[in-house]
Amino acid sequence: MQHVVDSVNKTHIKQLKMNNLNNVIQFHNCSILRDGQIFREDLWTRNGVIINPEPLFFDEKNYADVRVDCKGILISPGFIDIQLNGGFGIDFSDPKEDIAKGLKKVAKGILRNGTTSFCPTLVTSPAEFYHKILKEIKRTAGSNEGAEILGVHLEGPFISIDKKGAHDFNHIKKFTNAEKTIEDVYGPAWRNMSMITLAPELQFSSEVIKHLSDNGITVSLGHSMGSLLQGEKAVCCGASCITHLFNAMLPFHHRDPGLIGLLASSNIPCDRTIYYGIIADGIHTDPAALRIAYRTHPKGLVLVTDAMSALGLDPGVYSLGSQNVDVTDHCAYVAGTNTLCGSIVTMDKCVRHFKEATGCSTVEALEAASLHPAKALGIDNKKGTLNFGSDADFVFLDESLNVLSSWISSKCVYRNPIENELDIQLVDKPHRKL
Repeated sequence: MQHVVDSVNKTHIKQLKMNNLNNVIQFHNCSILRDGQIFREDLWTRNGVIINPEPLFFDEKNYADVRVDCKGILISPGFIDIQLNGGFGIDFSDPKEDIAKGLKKVAKGILRNGTTSFCPTLVTSPAEFYHKILKEIKRTAGSNEGAEILGVHLEGPFISIDKKGAHDFNHIKKFTNAEKTIEDVYGPAWRNMSMITLAPELQFSSEVIKHLSDNGITVSLGHSMGSLLQGEKAVCCGASCITHLFNAMLPFHHRDPGLIGLLASSNIPCDRTIYYGIIADGIHTDPAALRIAYRTHPKGLVLVTDAMSALGLDPGVYSLGSQNVDVTDHCAYVAGTNTLCGSIVTMDKCVRHFKEATGCSTVEALEAASLHPAKALGIDNKKGTLNFGSDADFVFLDESLNVLSSWISSKCVYRNPIENELDIQLVDKPHRKL
């Protein structure tokens, strides 16, 4: 019996050591994705941040407190979903929702899919809803309670009625000017957003785009009838992203390719990269279209789920804002129509489908779900990489890119039941001579 007690105590001590942010943790016997390559290399963390071990050895004369044998797995930066409408029965755009509880439930649920940070996304809604909800959705640090909230993605209401998709046309609005329109519609907490989707053809859109981008908000073009020329003008004013490419925009035409043409435009400032979200669920985008986008502009491709409340649940009737949604056969449609209404796909499935459909490399598939969304939001100095100084948010993957475990601030926040227990060793450091 004493042996069992000692074993339990040792396990408890190991977990305490792992959860002590001040401790240096060495993840070894692994491959890591860094600087566009996969290396056979150890990953070192301290205080929830990835560190360079050389100063630790040579300057501090120090080494690991805890050593974790990763058993040959691949470590990727944690996935970032910049367009997530809800999941697990929670609809972020439902005014009846307890948003605090809803955010926690979704943030916890998506850990199993390797997503360590996300943008809660709100579809077109009435102004009074925005005034209330934007006060309540604030940026939060990730933890074992859930993925990090990076700020709200406001998809609407400044969109085209002709390309509204599943958005309620009763709440679609036009700009009257720049700053005042934003304040009137979204309320004083509008700076809680990190991203906005709008139609660039709307009057006063140039002034609004400049105002928003000057305030550090990523402006994405979508739900639009906009031409290529209007898209190029919007980019010159500060827009840097396209929302769910191919969906809710003009189809490609050889004389005016519309917003799709931004992927190959020669009129984009040389210091700018256009990023574009794409829903790689095999439903929203045909594999051939996915290949065209990837081969045209691979560095801008951002995988998004655009998942809604039915994510993780059985087929049935759900909601997205004021719309009822029928979910059958892995598809979500506005009730009684053939209009797609978000998805029920997970980010890890998007990664695997993207890789299979395009024949891209493992690095490209993983960076489309990590580095590229971080760059689209302007946070790649801390997120989306395993570079020294980045947040220690990462995911363990097997050879087929299935999620084995998810980590935030170097703490394991989700472990797939099929994964074998990690071999965690406590390092017995000798006392240093003073």
